[in-house]
Amino acid sequence: MRYLLLLMILASPSAALALDFRNWKEQRFSLFSGNAYVKTKNTVSIQSDGTVSLLWSPAPAEMQNANTARWQWNVTKSVPATDLTIKGGDDRNLSLYFVFAPAQEISATSGASIKTLMASPSARVLMYVYGGKHKRGAILPSPFLKGLGKTLVLRPAGTGAFTEQVNLENDFFQAFGEVKTSLVGLAISSDSDDTATAVAAQISNLMLAQ
Repeated sequence: MRYLLLLMILASPSAALALDFRNWKEQRFSLFSGNAYVKTKNTVSIQSDGTVSLLWSPAPAEMQNANTARWQWNVTKSVPATDLTIKGGDDRNLSLYFVFAPAQEISATSGASIKTLMASPSARVLMYVYGGKHKRGAILPSPFLKGLGKTLVLRPAGTGAFTEQVNLENDFFQAFGEVKTSLVGLAISSDSDDTATAVAAQISNLMLAQ
């Protein structure tokens, strides 16, 4: 019954929005190294070869109160299973970031980069991950974001195509013990620099609903 309700919500044009990837921007952590992204309206294809970077976008204003998300992702080349709690050893195939901030701070974050958004003390970041050695459903501390970010494992390292549906409100409370704030940014990453391996992957049909 809950699954049927979510599908009905996502199917409603007044309550749901399919995101367009074409204007997402890359955030590199090194001037000389970054992933290769091919963007279309509905799909991002990613090649990570001993590299790491983010592709990001501000959240659409009409989806700042989004409570659910749905997408497909496919990995055809995988990094090894790593410990996602260890800084410098946490390679993963794909991460999908949802960045939140208090509603009263939204105007102040307008135009800010993803690094600035995630560095704010009031920010909270949910990172849904395809990778690592952990079991599905594990909620882990981020080694980079301290208490501001949590990793939610949806798929361990490996290959295959899957459809994911998440409840942002419930996951936010499970991760932080707080009521969800406003969605201000989204990002996609692939990370293969620590293991010097490679990833070939794709994310498509990302949809938000409230």
